[in-house]
Amino acid sequence: MRLTPATAGALPPEISHFSYERDKQSAGIVHFGIGAFHRAHQAWYTDHTMDAGDRDWAIVGVSLRSAGVARQMNPQEGLFTVNERTELGLASRLVGAVRKVLVAETDGAALSELLAAPETRIVSLTVTEKGYCRAPDGTLDLDLAAQGSFYPWLVAAMEARRDKVAPGFTVLSCDNLAQNGRQLHRLISEYLRARADHLLPWFEAECRCPSSMVDRIVPATTEEDRSALAAHLGMKDEAAVFTEAFSQWVIEDDFANGRPAWERVGAQLVRDVEPYETAKLRMLNGSHSAIAYLGLERGHIFVHQAITDPELRPLIDRLMREEAAPTVNAGPEQDLGRYASSLMERFANPALNHRLEQIAMDGSQKIPQRWLETLAAQARRGNSCPSILTAMAAWLRHMQQRDHVADDPRAPEMKRLWQEHGAKEIVQRTFGQSGLLASAWHPTPADLSFLTAALTPG
Repeated sequence: MRLTPATAGALPPEISHFSYERDKQSAGIVHFGIGAFHRAHQAWYTDHTMDAGDRDWAIVGVSLRSAGVARQMNPQEGLFTVNERTELGLASRLVGAVRKVLVAETDGAALSELLAAPETRIVSLTVTEKGYCRAPDGTLDLDLAAQGSFYPWLVAAMEARRDKVAPGFTVLSCDNLAQNGRQLHRLISEYLRARADHLLPWFEAECRCPSSMVDRIVPATTEEDRSALAAHLGMKDEAAVFTEAFSQWVIEDDFANGRPAWERVGAQLVRDVEPYETAKLRMLNGSHSAIAYLGLERGHIFVHQAITDPELRPLIDRLMREEAAPTVNAGPEQDLGRYASSLMERFANPALNHRLEQIAMDGSQKIPQRWLETLAAQARRGNSCPSILTAMAAWLRHMQQRDHVADDPRAPEMKRLWQEHGAKEIVQRTFGQSGLLASAWHPTPADLSFLTAALTPG
């Protein structure tokens, strides 16, 4: 038996679930990139919000390329469970916020109609860092943006809404980008200038792109997870997600046409997201990437294994407390020392089974905001960051061995740099002023010496 609206009544009584009538909720949100993270985070918050009485915020998910999530969710009419793993066991909730999943390549007409509908008030995104189609200098790569990204869909919807004199919408980034709202606004503006500049005034007047910070560890669901869950639920849930008990969502309160009352269920609506975002990117995400590359080298599979490694744990603790935290301009309610301690506890949760390979993917898209900004901030103070540099050496070795674009879109370029220049020049070719990942951080002679030694066999 598979989870559907018809079978949901047979779930065990300990499974919590929504109380609103799903069929009476209109869709107020269209979400691009409806993977496991969105289901365990934004959809979970929205489900709780509708349950608290703020209705008509149902979500229609969009997959830009793969039909895999649609095959998981549509036979279940959007139902799925969020399963929190703790050392005490599994706590499951049936989530009803998602109505269905559209696949852009095959459901284009329905998607266009939905995006143009006045009832659609928010378009949200979890498309990963590479989904924003940025060139190495941070500007929009128009060729990439025109090939299966969300930009053409947004622009077509803007045109339709303007012509129908319909209100604008909010475009809400929920990805790990520094100042993600500002970046998204700039990138959409660049696309409009190149392809539909007549819409720029309407976009500026009618739409908003608030920044947000999202935090919840959501490992990829395995077949073993689904099988064990089927025994727990008494039925199959092909769209199930597994996560930790902790979750955080900080959102800039700047919306074009209304929003769910997410603050009723624990989200933080604030004027300035930056302190929370910077802490998360540099302390949590920066540590995660370091754990991934160093842990893989030492033969570990999961985060909880790597963080208990006596060689790695003190290095990660130093990275958070001594290298990343001092670069964060903390808000009045932020205790960065307590935050670091909570992160170490979360990483050590043995129930999550968060794979290092999952975190290690797309490193070239992640480490600029996770490591390079910390390095640049500390360099301005005359300080070095040996923990980050140690992790960076592990990433460079990782890229020497990988050449699959699925693992990292810049893997072929990195492979070529290794073949042409070797350990003596790879650092400058990658991070120098005109390097592949050029940034505000320029390696000092001491940094170059440290990294070259770490990359030289023997």
